[in-house]
Amino acid sequence: MSALKHYVHNHGKNVDQSMLKTITFAITHFTVAFSVAYLLTGDLLIGGLIAMVEPAINTVAYFFHEKMWARHTTNSTTTPESHFQVTPQHG
Repeated sequence: MSALKHYVHNHGKNVDQSMLKTITFAITHFTVAFSVAYLLTGDLLIGGLIAMVEPAINTVAYFFHEKMWARHTTNSTTTPESHFQVTPQHG
């Protein structure tokens, strides 16, 4: 069984899906990068090289972006009361 199939098979809906999301993002990004580079240059080799380098770097950055975003989302779901300490009113 391939590593991707093994990963998908062993991870249910409640498990972190960021790796699978990163892989599908990478496929989309490679396709778009190649198409744009080829249309701009008319050269398959240059289109292929650009499509390999830029999305590969961007995909790694995206994976870490997802991790930071998940942490931000978790932190922002706390109640407003937990951010402020209530002090008694004097009067």
